[in-house]
Order: sequence, then C-alpha cells, then structure tokens
Amino acid sequence: MAAFLRSKCSSVGRTLMGSIGNNLYGGVNSSIETVTGSSRCDAISQQIRTFIQMRTNLKVVDNSGAKRVMCIQSLRGKKGARLGDMIIGSVKEAQPRGKVKKGDVVYGVVVRAAMKKGRSDGSEVQFDDNAIVIVNNKGELVGTRVFGPVPHELRKKKHLKILALAEHIV
Repeated sequence: MAAFLRSKCSSVGRTLMGSIGNNLYGGVNSSIETVTGSSRCDAISQQIRTFIQMRTNLKVVDNSGAKRVMCIQSLRGKKGARLGDMIIGSVKEAQPRGKVKKGDVVYGVVVRAAMKKGRSDGSEVQFDDNAIVIVNNKGELVGTRVFGPVPHELRKKKHLKILALAEHIV
C-alpha cells in the first residue's frame, strides 16, 4: 500500500478514471490519499465524507476474528468519531474460531476514516475506507497484528501499541 501526494484535481480525475478501469499510477492501488495545497477544481462534486456515527459499517483490520463491525455509539461526542477515537460496535461478520463472535459488543479504535483530516503542515489525509482495531474496555488490543496503513495521529491519542504493530505508518 502506497501513499501518493497529489492535487485535488488529479484525485478527482483518478476517481473518474478508476471507474473505467484505468489505473494512472502504475498498478499500485492506494488506500490513502494525501492532498496538499488548495485547488479550484471543485466543479465535479464528490461524495461527502462525514464522521463515523451510529450504524456506520467499519472494516476490522486486526486478527481478532471479526471482519465487519457496525458502530453503536461514538465515545467522542455528539457528531461522531474521527481518527484515533474510541467507539462501541456490534460484530456483524466474524471468522470461525476467532476471539470475537458475531453479535458480540466490542470496543474499537478508529485507525482509518474516509473523512479528511487536516495536518499541521497544511496537508490532509483521507483513506478510502473506515476501519477499526478491536480493543477491550481498558484499551488493550484483542488481536496481535494490525493490517494496512495507520496514520501517525494515533500517537497523539496514546495508541502506541497499535502503531508498534502496524505494517505501515502514514
């Protein structure tokens, strides 16, 4: 998984061309977009990405046994959860013989969110999907591995164990 630096115009063009089947960036499928600067290429409206809120389906990116979780409650506030926030969710799909089963109520930390997150250097980070890592009520990981890219903003939220187990830090 690779991160690309590109303008808003090229990411809009990539979205349109991606539906045709062309990959303009050499065969590497990215699950993260990093956009820098501002551009006046908002003529083509994209899907509006919002907070992770109640009834949002999230992908589980650890080896705890769950595949998909539906958010029951965000522990951040009324609007919803963002990167690094804790949520409570219900397991909707699970692997057989996993640590968590279908129907279990679990806690999770959001490690990827489709909503743009601004950084202090002026760039923005945005992922293609919403994903969590399952933790217990004390914040300790249930699984032993974390798959895919994870943003370094988790360091500010004190989720250092997730960063230590991650394959790629963006």
